[in-house]
Amino acid sequence: MTPFRPTYWNIHPVWAFYLLAGIALAIFGAGLASRISLWLRGTRSRVPSFPKEALKKLLLDALLGRRIFRGDAAAGTMHLLISWGFLGLFLGTLLLSADYWFEGFLQGRVYLCYAVFMEIFGLMFTAGILWAQARRYLQRVPRLERRLEDLIIPLWLIAVSLSGFLLESSRLAAQDPAWATWSFFGYIFAPLWHDGQKALHAYLFLWWGHAVLSLGLIAYIPYSKLFHLLSAPAAIYLSNRAVHILPAEVLQEGHRPYSLDSRIFLDACTRCGRCTEVCPAALAGEPFSPRDFILWARQNISADRPLPIGEAGLKTDFTEERIWHCTTCRACLEVCPIYVPTPDTLLEARSWSVENGGGMPPLLGRSLKTLYKYNNPWEATKKKRAAWAGDRNIPDISKGEEVPLCYFVGCTTAMDSRARSLACSLADVLAHADISFGTLGKKEPCCGDIARRAGEAGLFEMKMEDCMELFMRWGVTDIVTSSPHCFHTMKNDYAAFKVRPGDGETAFRVRHYSQLLDEILQKGALAFTRSLDLRVTFHDPCYLGRYNRVFDAPRKVIQAIPGVKLLEMPHTMENSLCCGGGGGRMWQEELDGNPKMSEIRIQEAAETGAEVLVTACPLCLIMLEDARKTAGLEDRLRVMDLNELVVLALGLKNATEGVK
Repeated sequence: MTPFRPTYWNIHPVWAFYLLAGIALAIFGAGLASRISLWLRGTRSRVPSFPKEALKKLLLDALLGRRIFRGDAAAGTMHLLISWGFLGLFLGTLLLSADYWFEGFLQGRVYLCYAVFMEIFGLMFTAGILWAQARRYLQRVPRLERRLEDLIIPLWLIAVSLSGFLLESSRLAAQDPAWATWSFFGYIFAPLWHDGQKALHAYLFLWWGHAVLSLGLIAYIPYSKLFHLLSAPAAIYLSNRAVHILPAEVLQEGHRPYSLDSRIFLDACTRCGRCTEVCPAALAGEPFSPRDFILWARQNISADRPLPIGEAGLKTDFTEERIWHCTTCRACLEVCPIYVPTPDTLLEARSWSVENGGGMPPLLGRSLKTLYKYNNPWEATKKKRAAWAGDRNIPDISKGEEVPLCYFVGCTTAMDSRARSLACSLADVLAHADISFGTLGKKEPCCGDIARRAGEAGLFEMKMEDCMELFMRWGVTDIVTSSPHCFHTMKNDYAAFKVRPGDGETAFRVRHYSQLLDEILQKGALAFTRSLDLRVTFHDPCYLGRYNRVFDAPRKVIQAIPGVKLLEMPHTMENSLCCGGGGGRMWQEELDGNPKMSEIRIQEAAETGAEVLVTACPLCLIMLEDARKTAGLEDRLRVMDLNELVVLALGLKNATEGVK
C-alpha cells in the first residue's frame, strides 16, 4: 500500500474546525490591525525602499540568527532550534492543507520524507523551548526576566508541541500503518494506548485539543511578545535604512515623538536584556537601562489604548527625567539581535520633551543658551575661539586665504584648557608633514552636535545652516575634525536632515583627524624619529568607532611609532566602554552612579599594564583625565590624545604641552 496520511480522519464536523480557525484569524487580524495603527498614527510616511543589502541582512539575522550567536552561542543555538523548528512545522502544516485541498502529493516516498522531517522539526522546537526555560529558570541567566508571560508562553508552546506528538502516537496506534516507524518519535508513544479503540478515543480528544491550543496561540500572537515573529523581521529589514531627523517645525505641529521606523523597532523588542547588560549607565549603577526606556516609550505610544495582554501588568519606574542619563554610545545597538536603535529613538523622545517644555537638566539648558548666544557651549565669549593657536601662523579661511584643507577645530577643542593641546598638536603635525591647511578662525561655528544630542532640533538646524553657509561661502570642500562628534554630525546628521527635496546633500568631504594621520603615514609624509619605549592602550571613542566604524586608522598610527607596544583592553573596538561624556552628558550636572563610567574605563586601562591611555576625542580626553585623578592613578597612568603621542614621537618642541 502506498504510504499516505488521511487528513481530518474521523473528525466531524469539519466545518467546526474552520469556524474556530476563522475566529482565531479574526482575532489575530484585529490585533495586527491595532499594532499597525499604532505604528502609523501621527507619523509622517517615508518612501519605501527595498535595497538588496537589507534582504541579505534579513536572511542572515532573521532566518539564521547571526547576531544572536554573538557573545552567547548557547542562546543562538537555542533560538535557532525554536525558530527553524517552528518554521518547519508551520510549512509542514501548509503542505498538509495544500495536499487536502488540491491534488494530493504527500504520498509514497514524498510522504515518508515529509513524516521524518516533521518529526525532526517537532523535536527541534520542543528541545529549543525546554532549553530556553532551563536558561531562564534553572541556569537563571541574569539578563533574563522571569515574568508571568515568560512562563505562560513557553508552557503554551510546549503544550502545542507535546499534544502534537501524542496526537500522532494515538493516530498511529489506531491506524497501525506499515510505515508507522517513519514517524519515529510519535511511534515511541504508540504503545501507551494499548488497543485501537482506546487510541481512537484519545485521538479525537487530542485532535480537538491540539487544534484549540494551536489556533488560540495564533490568535494570541499580536497581543503578546510573540508578535516579534512579525515585527522582528521588519525591524531587521528597516535597520538598513538611513536615520532621518525630524525637523523642529514638524515637532511644533504636534508630531508624535516617535517615527514609523522607531515604533516598529520598539514593538520588535523581546526584552532579552542584552542592551542593559552592556549599557555603561546601567553598569555604573545609574537609574537607566535601554530595556526600561523601550518599555516606557512603548507605553507612551499606547497611552490612549489598551496594551498588549502580556504587557498590561508590566510596570516600570522609568520616568522622563531618566532619558538624560543615556550617553547615546550605541553599545546597546551593537548587541541587539534585531538592531533596535535605542539611542536614535531616545533622541526623538528628547526632542519631544524639549518642544513640550520637558525637564532638561539645568546645566545642559544653560549650555544650550550659551551656544545660542556665543556659538559655543563652554564660555560666554566669541573672542577665544581662535586663541588656542597661540603664535602659530595658521591661515584663516574666513579672511579669504585659500588652502585645500579646512581644519574644523570644534568647540571643546578650542575652548577647554586640556583639549587645546589636541588642536595644537594636530596643527604642528600637519605643519611638520607639510600639509597645507587653515581654519575658520573666530568665525568657526558650532557644528550643532550638542543641540542634536540634547534634542534641541531648532538650534541644531540653526547651527547646521551656519556651517553649511560658511562652507559654501568660502568654498570649503575638504574638512578634518578634532572631534568624532563633529565628524559624525557633519558626515551623517547633516545628510539625514532632509526636510525638502535636495536638503541635506553634503557637498564636502569630512574626515576625523585619525583618518588623515593614517593617510599621511601611508604616503610616507610622517617619519618618526624617536623610539618611545611605551606600553599604551587605546580607548575607542563611541562616535568614531561604533558610529562610524573607524577602528584601524588610530591603531595603525600607534603601531607605526617605534618602541610603542599596543595593549588592548578587554572592551575594545565595537565593544568599547563609553567614557560617559557623550549624549550631552559633558554638559550636565553629576548624575547618580558609583563608580562613574569614566572611572570604570580608566581602571580597565590601568589593568592592562599600560603606561599611557591614548584616545582620539576631546570629550574622552577630558573625562578620562578627570577619572585618572579621582581614581588615584596619577602616578601609574598618563592620558594622552593620539596627536600628542604623535608629537612626542616626532620630537617636536611642544611634545609635552598640556600633557601631565
